[in-house]
Amino acid sequence: MKEFIVKNEEETRAFGHDLAKSLKRGDVIAMIGDLGTGKTTLTKHIAAGLGVTETVTSPTFTVLQEYKSGRLPLYHFDVYRVNDLDELFEIGFEEYLYGDGAVIVEWADLVYDLLPAHSLILRIAYDDEEGARIYKISEKEENKTCTF
Repeated sequence: MKEFIVKNEEETRAFGHDLAKSLKRGDVIAMIGDLGTGKTTLTKHIAAGLGVTETVTSPTFTVLQEYKSGRLPLYHFDVYRVNDLDELFEIGFEEYLYGDGAVIVEWADLVYDLLPAHSLILRIAYDDEEGARIYKISEKEENKTCTF
């Protein structure tokens, strides 16, 4: 597991841009963190690092936002309000996970067992420093299960 502390918006932007440089088709970033830890903000910076020109917004009520203007398609899921896994299957969740773009899933702990084995798990937490965040990056743990 790698750990990073980001102290401000500029460091968040730099982290997102650096992460975007390494993304390739089929990559999945599974974000886990409490409300307000900056999952959508980090996603905006990752998208900018990919060259996405559309306005990036939280897909909280739509579940999925697609961005195709960058160097590869970006599929942004927010599964916080998904009450039934069938909702995800109806919009083709699995096809996106194994598709032609990169995928970011906010609240990924809610659908953990649906994520591919190659998923990058990004846990975001508050640090004691005012405004700082701790990013912990690891590979998917196969023995953990979905929280539905």
